[in-house]
Amino acid sequence: MKRERIHTLVLSGLFAALTCVATLIIHIPTVTKGYVNLGDCIVNISAWVLGPAYAAASAGIGSALADIISGYAVYAPATLVIKALMAVTAYIVYAAVKKRTKSAAACISGAIAAELVMCGGYFLFEGLLYHSFAAAALGITGNLMQGLIGTVSSVFLYETIAKHIPFKSGLSR
Repeated sequence: MKRERIHTLVLSGLFAALTCVATLIIHIPTVTKGYVNLGDCIVNISAWVLGPAYAAASAGIGSALADIISGYAVYAPATLVIKALMAVTAYIVYAAVKKRTKSAAACISGAIAAELVMCGGYFLFEGLLYHSFAAAALGITGNLMQGLIGTVSSVFLYETIAKHIPFKSGLSR
């Protein structure tokens, strides 16, 4: 039991680091001073591998660190919460849909739900930050593009690689 817990903690740290690196490596700026990246790919995969609690921690911490490193520190607290909620959402929807259908459909459903949380979360945060939801609405297109990239990449990588690796934590495959 203790060994499995340590294994899960180490895997969570690995996913946090992978999330941070994936966010920083592909960094395409958007018109609203945000950026599109591959971090959401790892956020979703971590949810399906680790389960909600550990994935929330690794997704939130890894993404917030990427914001701090890349000069978006004002976004870091919101990112911590939004990415954690994304991971929880990706897991809950995946687990619910997986009971009735195949893994790919469950992954797609979980990823889409998580990306909608991301879009809504940043819209709300930026509306409060800029004191204008009209200004925040400018970021929706970039966030939807981010969501599309996150959904496609995470489902592809999970279905072709990650679900075949015996992680010994999270969901049973």
